[in-house]
Amino acid sequence: MRKLFTLLALSTMIISCGEKKEEKKDGFEMNRTKKEVKKETANEGVPVDLDNKGVGPITSVTFDEAVNEEMAAAGKEKFQAICTACHMAEQRMIGPALKGVYERRSPEWVMNMIINPDKMLKEDPIAKALLKEYNNAIMLNQNLNEEDARNLAEYLRTL
Repeated sequence: MRKLFTLLALSTMIISCGEKKEEKKDGFEMNRTKKEVKKETANEGVPVDLDNKGVGPITSVTFDEAVNEEMAAAGKEKFQAICTACHMAEQRMIGPALKGVYERRSPEWVMNMIINPDKMLKEDPIAKALLKEYNNAIMLNQNLNEEDARNLAEYLRTL
């Protein structure tokens, strides 16, 4: 009996020292390894279109070669008063970053969006795409006139 007990104990030790098998259980599993998340650059998913003039009263805008400092100063003042709640120059917020806007949109389109965002959001394909891109955050109509819009357009050239 003593030999049998010793043999049983010895075989139990040999079996327990063998390869461990990990059982996979169904259900919740938590992985605590840190994963690297790539930050995407804030590029709009909306295509660049410099031919689209938008929907509204502005059909033609011609910029002088040099920025009109007086108009740009008036535009900056207006921008800081009403636009900074949703727009920054180099960073997306509620609305798109406005630095380099004339590399993506025509001046007519920009001014029509400033003057008449309601109609633009209903009828213009780029405005509709931007609305979707920015989680249906509509641009409010600030009831600006063409002079205000032109001053803002001039200021946007300085960004």
